[in-house]
Amino acid sequence: MTATVDVLGVGAHPDDAELGCGGTLALLARAGRRVGLLHLTRGEAGTRGTAEQRRREAECSADALGAVAVEFLDFGDGSLRTGPEEEEALLSVLRRLRPELVFGPAPFDRHPDHGRAHRLLADACFYSGLARRGSEAPHRPGAVFSYMQHDGFEPSFVVDVTSTWEVKMAALDAYESQLHRPGRADEGPRTKVASPEFRRAIEGRARHYGLLGGSAFGEPFLARGPLAVADPWGLRNTGLR
Repeated sequence: MTATVDVLGVGAHPDDAELGCGGTLALLARAGRRVGLLHLTRGEAGTRGTAEQRRREAECSADALGAVAVEFLDFGDGSLRTGPEEEEALLSVLRRLRPELVFGPAPFDRHPDHGRAHRLLADACFYSGLARRGSEAPHRPGAVFSYMQHDGFEPSFVVDVTSTWEVKMAALDAYESQLHRPGRADEGPRTKVASPEFRRAIEGRARHYGLLGGSAFGEPFLARGPLAVADPWGLRNTGLR
């Protein structure tokens, strides 16, 4: 049985969470938080790689980030299911792992699976706190935030991931079947995410949001509502001088 976690990064496909918030997950792991990863599908409909290969890559990527748990569900890559059975399966994972902080896909994105995953995760995080839903002990995460994937949004906050950027890159390098790796010949089918341009775009976006927050690299997040701040003094260094 997997131990509980403090933070859970959730993606529709293996590599989604690492691409969107890998630097933040590594930062939290480095700070002593127990970090877990949950992939809602096996990536079986992808153009490159097999489900078995992507599972091995996801496990290696989780190790690189410092995660203590990595789990997989089977909700159907390419047509992610969001029915009662999927809700119950996700509820079970949330109640067993009991994360306080959850990162997941944004409400709208280029890949339809991402938007479906957002709604499913948001609903499950709420239902997980209902005592009369299911037989397991209820648990509702303290906060659920969305990371950025293909489509942009106006972020609610940006995390400075300068200190863990190289860790994130190492985690992405574990996805050998999916992502371009500098200095390595690519013999697989041509896809957007396997191109050098996509790799550069990931860095460019991080540099853009880092600049907005006064750092070298940043990861943007979306909150459903306003964020409460206990000590405004801590905000003094969050903008450019």
